[in-house]
Parts: sequence; C-alpha cells; structure tokens
Amino acid sequence: MSENQNLLAEQRRALILDEVRRRGGVRVNELTRRLNVSDMTVRRDLDVLSRMGVVEKVHGGAVPVAGASTHEPGFEAKSALELAAKEDIARAAAAMAAPGSAIALSGGTTTYALAQRLLDVPDLTVVTNSVRVSDAFHSAQRAGSSSGARDGAATVVLTGGVRTPSDSLVGPVADRAIGSLHFDVLFLGVHGISVEAGLSTPNLAEAETNRRFVQSARRVVVVADHTKWGTVGLSSFASLEQVDTFVTDDGLSAAARAEIEEHLPGLVVAGRGAESGS
Repeated sequence: MSENQNLLAEQRRALILDEVRRRGGVRVNELTRRLNVSDMTVRRDLDVLSRMGVVEKVHGGAVPVAGASTHEPGFEAKSALELAAKEDIARAAAAMAAPGSAIALSGGTTTYALAQRLLDVPDLTVVTNSVRVSDAFHSAQRAGSSSGARDGAATVVLTGGVRTPSDSLVGPVADRAIGSLHFDVLFLGVHGISVEAGLSTPNLAEAETNRRFVQSARRVVVVADHTKWGTVGLSSFASLEQVDTFVTDDGLSAAARAEIEEHLPGLVVAGRGAESGS
C-alpha cells in the first residue's frame, strides 16, 4: 500500500511541476480542485518540490525557480520525476541498440533508465560520461562474477572529467576522450529541447561535452520526457536538425508532436496508447 501511495505522490508532483512550468505559476486552491486532494497534501507536495530545487514557494502557491535557465537539479532530485515516462522511453530506445555496436550514453536520469534496459544486449561497447550509467553496467557484471564473466557483457568506457550535480563528467578531459572516438548511436539526455534553442543545458561545461558527443555520433537519439519540450537552458549545444530521432512519452501534446515532426526525421512516442511516427 505504501508503494502505491508513493507512486501516486510522485505522479501528483510531476503534474504540479508540469503545471508550474507551463503556466509560470500555480495556486494551491487551483491544485486542490484539479487533483482532488486537500490543501495540506498540495502544500506538502510543494514543500518536496521546493526542497528538490525545481519550484519556488510563494504566498498561496508556487512559481518556477528563479534563474531556471542556469539551475541544474541534482541526480536524486531529477530521478524522482516522470518515473513511468522514463521507463516507457527507455523501453522504446533500447530497441535501437544493436548487438555488437558502439554506443554512447550521456548523463541523466533517462539515460540511466535506458542503461538498465541495455544490460542484456550482447557485445556492446558503451562510452559514457555518466558515473551512474557506468555503475549500472559494472554492478550487473559484478552480480554475475560468481559464475565467471558473462558472455557478451558490455565493454564500458567511462570518460574522466569534473563531476556535475547530475553525476556527469565534463570538461577538457571528457571532451578530448569523446572527440577521439566514433559511435554508431548516441543516446542523449537533455535539460531542454525547443525549436528556437535546439538542445540546451544550464551547465556551460556540459554543453561543450555534449557538443563533442553529437559530433562523434553517426546517429543521434534524444531521450527526454514531455516536460523537456519548450524548456531552454543557458547554453545550446545542438540544433534540432542534428537530431535523427526524438524518443519521448505520451504526455507530449498533439501540437508539440506536429511541431517536432516538421523539424525532425524521427519521432517515437512511447507509452500506453501512444502513436509513434518516424
């Protein structure tokens, strides 16, 4: 019962955050009516979101955090948001990783969810600047070490660099390592994606590292939930025209889907009842 309650709370907070970002602010009384919960429940949700650094509480409600284009939430804060969407996206994106291929995974909670789905794809070479992604593969290998090395286990290359709040490694060391390699597919998590700004992040060093990832990949697959559409970070690192496929969830509006399909060759909408295009 407690697990169900936690899931409902996470879903509710994701809806509140989406509403704050979309409307530029919400009032407690509006949320109580829309979510059919008590004032106390909404205020507790706002307290949680405020501690995560994704909203700022004001009298009677909440607004987006000040300086949102430069604000970078930590990995734990982001991992609690859009859980079901990330699982749907990971499931769809995993089918794009062919056995024996060389792939890259950038940092982020969605790419971490994807890594869990790639553990059984044989003979992958995985290059990543994500400490969490690297740990996911190494933990799986250690779990099977009692019976010897697992046939087809991934070869994982973790770049060096300076660690960001989202547990990504960035900076000149990471840039040089990535720039010397070539990937069949890059699976790229993003802070924001829009027609005007393309792909963006609040971290200047991460922007350069992601730029190197994009330049080194034969195919670029962006994995991001619907709340990232229309979000703009401080620094852009790629245009929509550099993206081959955008994998997102069925929370994306019909209008946004139409706009994306005008600019991208591939759009995959994952989730129950979702329609996908390419």
